[in-house]
Amino acid sequence: MKKTFLLLTGIFLFATGCTLAPRYTKPEAPVPAEWPKSAACAGTATATAPAAAEWKWQEFLIDGKLQKVIETALGNNRDLRLAVLNVEKVRALYGVQRAELFPSVSAVGSGTKKRVPADLSSSGKSQTVEEYSVNFGVLSWEIDLFGRIRSMKDSALEQYLSTEQARRGAQILLVSEVATAYMTLAVDRENLALSRSTLESRKAAYGLIRRRFELGLATELDLQRARTTVEAARADVARYTQLTAQDENALNLLAGSAIPEELLPVDLAAVMPPSEISPGLSSEVLLGRPDILAAEHLLKAANANIGAARAAFFPRISLTATAGTASSELSGLFGAHQAVWSFVPVISMPIFDARTWSAYDVSQAERKIALVKYEKAIQNAFREVADGLAVQGTVGEEVSAQRSLVEATAETYRLSNMRYEKGIDSFLGVLDAQRSLYAAQQGLLAVRLKQLANRVLLYAALGGGGN
Repeated sequence: MKKTFLLLTGIFLFATGCTLAPRYTKPEAPVPAEWPKSAACAGTATATAPAAAEWKWQEFLIDGKLQKVIETALGNNRDLRLAVLNVEKVRALYGVQRAELFPSVSAVGSGTKKRVPADLSSSGKSQTVEEYSVNFGVLSWEIDLFGRIRSMKDSALEQYLSTEQARRGAQILLVSEVATAYMTLAVDRENLALSRSTLESRKAAYGLIRRRFELGLATELDLQRARTTVEAARADVARYTQLTAQDENALNLLAGSAIPEELLPVDLAAVMPPSEISPGLSSEVLLGRPDILAAEHLLKAANANIGAARAAFFPRISLTATAGTASSELSGLFGAHQAVWSFVPVISMPIFDARTWSAYDVSQAERKIALVKYEKAIQNAFREVADGLAVQGTVGEEVSAQRSLVEATAETYRLSNMRYEKGIDSFLGVLDAQRSLYAAQQGLLAVRLKQLANRVLLYAALGGGGN
């Protein structure tokens, strides 16, 4: 018995230590080793700010209200829940595949009890006969000599790890989307306040023009031009009212529940800007992004599948071992115990099977597909970061120029209004200056949102927010 156990253990250890999968070699990244050196990106790569992946999202997004909204989303968002459930599902499937490496043990027990009358008993006395039996079995244990099961287990493990990275990627995407939606709501609320104040000022101007028209000091053309500005402002108020409602709906959907009003931003100035980050000098940081890690795990899984396909060309050896014990009791006394072991090896030898060759060809093609997807993921990530750096390198100057434009158009509007009141200029100059000021103010809000949102997107593109 002991020798048999040692033999089976030796076979098991030998069988689980062999695999026909090709040795995995990490592919070279199909992108430059450094970030672009264009004028747009100048100065961004050598910044002293910490790398994105080193910062938790709470350290990057420092606004207290926004943090509470993100925490709500991480707990309630259905897309993130689905990602977590997918991880649990694939982890369970990996457990099923891994269990194929071990013997499957079953036990079957049975018992009978019967009474023999005296006239049928050989002793001439009535007797009670009890019989019990217990059978233990090892059912269809495949000895994994060529690593077929181990390769399938490795493939399942890599798929599980890929799903876990997909969950991290879903969290990064959720954090960035919530932050961007929050800032968009802040800007649209500020635009709504701006359009309302613009409407009030245009109504006041229209009232003055109407009185001047009634006194014969203004033409009907001036009156109608003033009226068009009022109606345009009214349309903007309606449009931004609609946008703010839609922004709130989008934020509630991301958060998975209605966000309390006290957590919503009043305007963009009330939102603390995200911290500054650095992409570092080397593009190698992209290899830590969840989507790239997930693609690499799938590449490893495809590599393991080749090993399973190769092993299908070799014989399969399955071993079924059974052990039985039995006892009997006669008139309350136990009889002798019996133990019987039986081993039944089953060998299946592939001679020619077109399906086996086709499966091998499929595994080779799947590995090539996984390699292309991995390389494409790296290239897409590189472009996302490069685009973000291009914006980061120029948006500061854009904000500064837009502020100067607002100041200049505000002064132009003031001077045009004075010239009109003194009769030096027509009302058309006032309208042009008024429209230019309003457009410049809206443009400043848009470029400020662009600056903050790009910082969030760059943080996510560099793999930040997954911890």
